[in-house]
Amino acid sequence: MTPPDFQPSRFLAPRYWGTWTGLGLLRLLTLLPYRWQVRIGASLGGLLYRLAKRRRHIAETNIARCFPELDATAQRTLVKQTFRTAGIAIPETALAWWGKDADLAPRVEIEGMEYLQKALKQDKGVLLLGAHFTSIEISGRLMSLFHPCYAMYRRHDNPLFEAIIKQSRETHLEGLIERRDMRKMIRTLRAKKVVWYAPDQDFGRRSSVFASFFGIQTASLVMTSKLAKVSGAPVLPFFSQHTEGNKGYRLIIRPPLEDFPSGDDVADATRINTIIEEQVRKAPEQYLWLHRRFKTRPAGEAPFYEK
Repeated sequence: MTPPDFQPSRFLAPRYWGTWTGLGLLRLLTLLPYRWQVRIGASLGGLLYRLAKRRRHIAETNIARCFPELDATAQRTLVKQTFRTAGIAIPETALAWWGKDADLAPRVEIEGMEYLQKALKQDKGVLLLGAHFTSIEISGRLMSLFHPCYAMYRRHDNPLFEAIIKQSRETHLEGLIERRDMRKMIRTLRAKKVVWYAPDQDFGRRSSVFASFFGIQTASLVMTSKLAKVSGAPVLPFFSQHTEGNKGYRLIIRPPLEDFPSGDDVADATRINTIIEEQVRKAPEQYLWLHRRFKTRPAGEAPFYEK
């Protein structure tokens, strides 16, 4: 069902024409065979590698810092692979918004669904703890094929893009929660709903602590601990990754975190970072290295991303 607040007639001004063109091309991708979508996405990723110099510098910096054991050639290869999977995320986004359930279902498998089912029997909400892999946009849509869920999101600056994103996500998910709306998040968990949330972003020092991630002191949100404490919801790690040969997707649900929260924000953040790091190391090219995960540095430490 299309949410009633989306009205295309509000976005007919010339400043939206470019966005409409891009959205049209994006939707056309869903008409192509899946293997063509993957190839086109990979090619777009290769083009971005050559043109998006700033993002390439960010990815190169992240990978050099996180994988110092790799030589320069191996690091460069991983950067290129990262852009390739980031490019594949473009047609994946189109599939997430406009793909048919009947077409997506045969391409997804899930591990650990029994952990979610057991957690739901506790008569509480469940917090699915995710991370920013390149398949993050489609993973929520795929999860909805197995169980209804809410997702946290950040508002987009482009009003038309924001309307399309919200309309598409609300069509398939049980609901959306703006990332700063803690009250709605708590209400939703207390209403015994499943909420998917990815905390691995750098929002500065406010509401963060420094915790190890790939051996680097990293600004890490404490929201996960606070949500678990206030709502009483169990926290289950939840990840998605491409299957071999990019033929489909694997959703992975792990057992709930025991003795969480511990009362120590740094210890809890370190534990979460370790869980995410373990999953990243299994498929490092599928993590979103293009964002500035290490933007905020401890006092007195030099910035990471200055050339």
